Amino acid sequence: MHCSFGENLKFFCKDKRLSQEELSEKVDISVKHLSAIERGLNFVSADLFEQLSISLEIPVFFFFVNDRDIIHNNRLLGTIDGIIEKHPIKTIEDIKADIHNNKG
Repeated sequence: MHCSFGENLKFFCKDKRLSQEELSEKVDISVKHLSAIERGLNFVSADLFEQLSISLEIPVFFFFVNDRDIIHNNRLLGTIDGIIEKHPIKTIEDIKADIHNNKG
C-alpha cells in the first residue's frame, strides 16, 4: 500500500489530535495551504518540512514511509523494548544478537 506525504501528514496530525487549524497556526501557514498539502496539491519547503516534523514530534522520514513500514517498525521496536526490559545489564552486542535471533 502506498502512502503519500499528504496522507502521512494527515495521519500524524490525527494521531497527535491536532486540527488543521492548530497545526497551521504552529507552522505559520494558512489552513487552506495545509489542506492543499494534505491533498498533494502543494509542495513544502525544507523549512516547512522541519517545522512540521518539530510540531508533530516525528522524524522527517516518517512523512515518506508507508503503513507497512510503520507497522513493521513498531513491531521491531516492541521486540527491542521487550529484550532491553528483560535484560537491562546486557551489553549492546548481546542485545543485537537477541534482536537478530528474534527476526522471524
